[in-house]
Amino acid sequence: MTATPLKLFNSLTRELETFTPVHPGEARVYTCGPTVYNYPHIGNMRAYVFADVLGRTLSWKGYELTHIINITDVGHLTDDADAGEDKMEKMAAERAQSIWDIAKHYTEAYWADVKALNIRQPAKWSIATDYIEDMLEFAKSIADKHCYELDSGLYFDVSSVADYGRLARAVTEDGEGRIDAVAGKRNAADFAIWRKTPPGEKRQMEWDSPWGRGAPGWHLECSVMGGELLGFPFDIHTGGIDHREIHHPNEIAQNQAFCCTNGLDLAENSGARIWMHNNFLVERSGKMSKSAGEFLRLQLLIDKGYHPLAYRMMCLQAHYRSELEFSWEGLGAALTRLKRIVMAVAPLRDVATGDAGHPKFVPIREKFDAALSEDLNTSVAIVALEEALAVKKVDAGIKRAVIEDMDRVLGLSLFDLERSDLRIRPKSVVIAEAQIEEILASRRQARAEKDFATSDTLRDELASHGVEVMDGDPLGWEWKL
Repeated sequence: MTATPLKLFNSLTRELETFTPVHPGEARVYTCGPTVYNYPHIGNMRAYVFADVLGRTLSWKGYELTHIINITDVGHLTDDADAGEDKMEKMAAERAQSIWDIAKHYTEAYWADVKALNIRQPAKWSIATDYIEDMLEFAKSIADKHCYELDSGLYFDVSSVADYGRLARAVTEDGEGRIDAVAGKRNAADFAIWRKTPPGEKRQMEWDSPWGRGAPGWHLECSVMGGELLGFPFDIHTGGIDHREIHHPNEIAQNQAFCCTNGLDLAENSGARIWMHNNFLVERSGKMSKSAGEFLRLQLLIDKGYHPLAYRMMCLQAHYRSELEFSWEGLGAALTRLKRIVMAVAPLRDVATGDAGHPKFVPIREKFDAALSEDLNTSVAIVALEEALAVKKVDAGIKRAVIEDMDRVLGLSLFDLERSDLRIRPKSVVIAEAQIEEILASRRQARAEKDFATSDTLRDELASHGVEVMDGDPLGWEWKL
């Protein structure tokens, strides 16, 4: 393992803590995955880039990683509430499709984005509907001491566990504003463990239970799958900061009930030793919301000519706990930075890997390690990578070994990317690349003959097709659409 101890910010304690695994030499991580009722937007995908960097860092530090990401294919209710429309059922009705087809389509779309962003595959994708029987057993084990039944379902009494809401720092009896009132609830924050299908209705996804035919509450699945696949307590639970207010406090309450643990002064009583949350991606136009009808998908970035790894770079340039503002200019700057790095790596591709321990790289590698060890400071880690690439008069194989080692964590596929790969054709562009290269060849000839009038005419012709030519490019004319 690398020398600097890994420190991570624990949302439960609001402190930086040295990572100490529950099982020596292992790291067991659970990440809240998507509800597959629609395409993920790029704000959703930031959570998985963050979780991927965490997993890569743990692997790089020498831990044997077991990473689980769930797929919620059982619809939960809008706005994390205990009343309202089921997201999965609603989308199936809108599309006039089977809910199972909806889940399959959007799961595959999410997996395509995972691949495009070079996010590593977890040890297991845990699919919620595969664990219905386990959810029923879990619910039965806590029902007598911690739950009560209403006409609409089985509800968890949050007053039955110690320190409910500590993760969210909840202090009001009214509870969080997104929880809808349900007649008969003992406490405003009580939540559904099992939701009965209303009389006269039939869901596409419903199962028999001791509390009537229906479907599990959203929070139940993560407790069940986390405990089943990683064992309580496990090391780290991750998710977006929006989960910190309702979903994760409810998950913690279920874990406390199931494990018969006490208060949360001892973090592992929550079911995980460390809870980690990435902050929001902010897009000022308001189009990132799925409810807005049009939102920023990774495919939209690609359609506009941006390589998906430019978005990964954009995420890495900010700390995961900071808000990240999205803009097309910022994405373009991230793409340019990635392109420069890929150009600097290109001469190293065909050399044999050497020994990464060369003295010239020791302080740079220490800087890289220290940055990651201080709560995954990837922005400084990228600077260290650039500093390593700038080192002169050193064997190319040694430099390659250092860069490969750093890229194991950053996940930018630096030795698989060509400069030309980063030039993606925008969907709206009609000119063919062969035609661009033909015009550029004619323009080079005109400039060689000092026929600058023809050169300018050809440049204007390219510009009319949306092609920008960068004459100052040191490695030969680059162009972008």
